Amino acid sequence: MYESNLRQNISSLKEMLGFAWNNEKLLQTALTHGSHAYENKTQNLEDNQRLEFLGDAVLELSISNYLYKTYPDSAEGELTKIRSTLVCEPSLARAARKLNLGACLLIGRGEEHSGGRNRPSILADAFEALLGAIFLDQGLDCAAQAAINSLQAVISDLMEGRAGKDYKTELQELIQQKGSDPANYAIISEEGPDHNKLFTSGVYSHGQEIGRGTGRSKKEAEQHAARQALNKLKGETS
Repeated sequence: MYESNLRQNISSLKEMLGFAWNNEKLLQTALTHGSHAYENKTQNLEDNQRLEFLGDAVLELSISNYLYKTYPDSAEGELTKIRSTLVCEPSLARAARKLNLGACLLIGRGEEHSGGRNRPSILADAFEALLGAIFLDQGLDCAAQAAINSLQAVISDLMEGRAGKDYKTELQELIQQKGSDPANYAIISEEGPDHNKLFTSGVYSHGQEIGRGTGRSKKEAEQHAARQALNKLKGETS
């Protein structure tokens, strides 16, 4: 029953994407979480981390190009802020949910039982991996269209002022108002196995740590660190 449902969900995903894959192994890899590959070592499965790396670059270029063409009167700073909100983890997880990506994932038993299919970091990573796979199989135009279509609701909310906060961008703006150098982020520690890591990130200004946060992905940890720094800096000025 599980495998039948998985095949049906993946079939529905392919219909939503609207093209025929030349190499469906790319799609399978994009949907393979590290926990599944780890639990099935004898099968020599490749997980989606390398495709996620590629998809991250594809996403940033696609969104940048879209914003540049769609909002010709917007300044560079405004476009950067919009892009940061679009490519942050909550937005990507929302796009993944639109595609029902969680139900398509090959995921380990431990992650399954702990709710991994709905975890924002896993969904966001899978969405980026999917874009990387589409890029390799269909080219940049198709990958860009998939990205824009999936993020359209987020874009609409953002332009109408309904989007969630991007703490990193908000922190950067506050620091710039104070005339300080841009904030820098560094991963302080990584705990746990590759398929279930917990990252701790620090954010620094003038060489001093001003915030620290943890998360299931580096991006999530950086957002939490930025939020802590914002709370601290706003408390000092209030």
